[in-house]
Amino acid sequence: MLLAPFLHQCQHQPDALALQEQDRQVSYRQLLQQAQSIAVALQAKGVRPGQPVAVHLDRGIDAACALFGVLLAGACYVPLDLKNPAPRLSFIVADARVCVVVGSDSAPDWLDENLWLDIANCKEGVPAPVEIPAESLAAILYTSGSTGQPRGVALSHRTVSAFASWAADLLTLTPADRIASSAPFFFDLSTFDLYAVLGSGASLHFIPAGLSMAPARLSAWLSEQAITGWYTVPSLLAFLTYKGNLAQTPLAALRFIIFAGEVFPTPALIDLTTSLPRTTLYNFFGPTETNVCCYWPVQRERLVAEQTIPIGLPAAGCELHIAADTGELWVRGPTLASGYWRDGQVESFLNADDWYPTGDRASLEQGEYRFHGRLGRMLKCSGYRVEPAEIEAVVNAIVGVKGCAVVGVDDPTAGQRPALAVVLADELTIGEVRKVLSRQLPAYMQPSRYLVVEELPRLANGKMDYIYLAIMLSA
Repeated sequence: MLLAPFLHQCQHQPDALALQEQDRQVSYRQLLQQAQSIAVALQAKGVRPGQPVAVHLDRGIDAACALFGVLLAGACYVPLDLKNPAPRLSFIVADARVCVVVGSDSAPDWLDENLWLDIANCKEGVPAPVEIPAESLAAILYTSGSTGQPRGVALSHRTVSAFASWAADLLTLTPADRIASSAPFFFDLSTFDLYAVLGSGASLHFIPAGLSMAPARLSAWLSEQAITGWYTVPSLLAFLTYKGNLAQTPLAALRFIIFAGEVFPTPALIDLTTSLPRTTLYNFFGPTETNVCCYWPVQRERLVAEQTIPIGLPAAGCELHIAADTGELWVRGPTLASGYWRDGQVESFLNADDWYPTGDRASLEQGEYRFHGRLGRMLKCSGYRVEPAEIEAVVNAIVGVKGCAVVGVDDPTAGQRPALAVVLADELTIGEVRKVLSRQLPAYMQPSRYLVVEELPRLANGKMDYIYLAIMLSA
């Protein structure tokens, strides 16, 4: 079971620090006790092994206890992004067929109160033991979907364990490590924080939410907490590099940084390596469906400002293949998700050759893999996956919209941001479109630019001319 290494640490060093959030600290023993109380409450509500349970809590100690409680009950967790609009959260809860929603205080207005479990009402106890096969689902992580709705990626205990074990060995994690956590639990980056870190007996320190927009304070926090490792996104690291006052804030304890989720602009990476000369850096690569399928230990002497960095070598026992006709990267191996969660069951996403086609273009050059962009239209914005089709579906549902198209525009701080071209009826304004999107889409999916056009540009075959659209919206 996924929590087996953590449970070993609870026996081996029960009083060691496990989690820290602001001034609140929780030992391994206390984390286990709180998780067990939640598991007992879930079982009392009739939750059966394998059933999805949503967690409606912000990243932090309470949320970590809830996730572990769900796993101890034998269920699988569905972490919710509390910043998402209510219609999106309601869709996820319904689509996942969630049987309970774990949260704090009273249930949100959009939720059936019968599904709600307040963690404050969970009493101490030991849950009934459950048998958890390795292929049982541990988590369903919802990402932006090309069908116009969020899509759940189903991760098994075996899958997450394979990644966590590999990562812990790669980073030589020990109980002496103090790891910073900034990844929301609905991101696959969080599987490193929760299972590689706590499975190794190290402590996890939640970065205060406000510090992501205050880089000088963030670097001071990393120094004060004697952080030894951190797994995050390039956009935050680039912000820290240029605004974090690293020259006056030496991070002496920081032995490694891992980055993933988007392309790291090489000039910013060069500046980061210069500011942190004794810190080892790693580029992890892979969509949520593979967690991590490639990795590259950053070699400072090979960084050239005008060149992108490699995605490197196969990770965690994965096998990689490049399709000859398209250059698409295919993956199979132990970290691959079970499939997509649809209609209460797992639906395979493998192709006819039993590989997962990532939709990424890649090449193999001198024994290293390199990334050359997406084959499809998916965007990566500050580590989030954004499917333009999902934004277009919301826009096209607005009365008075005659047509729309979404493309990505380059942003040095976020990778790419969505931009919207739209054809409107006379009575509809762009301000009204913005209001609808703000109610129905999370902030990272809000278009950064809007352009009202009389008609959308199309190619001779009638298909959308996305290249010309990108030029229009980038001007």
